[in-house]
Amino acid sequence: MTNESFDSVWDAIEDTPQAAENMRLRSLLMMALTNHIQNAGWTQSTAAQRLGVTQPRVSDLTRGKIELFGLDSLVNMVAAAGLHVELSVRAA
Repeated sequence: MTNESFDSVWDAIEDTPQAAENMRLRSLLMMALTNHIQNAGWTQSTAAQRLGVTQPRVSDLTRGKIELFGLDSLVNMVAAAGLHVELSVRAA
């Protein structure tokens, strides 16, 4: 058994650095959306209407079903919620 150290959980469980980075970004967007929904006091039905998705889709979001969401759909929901995404790219 080795004691490997990883920068993030995604680095530990994904097969490639590309997949890990994709999952990291998706998880950040999902957490931001979930926090926004909670802070706004929206029901799942209200959130669905405001985000332009179905209520079951909001349920999947708030339950953290990350495998069901791509970056494009998450960015679209963030924008529909009235939020703004900023991107910073730096050397690893």
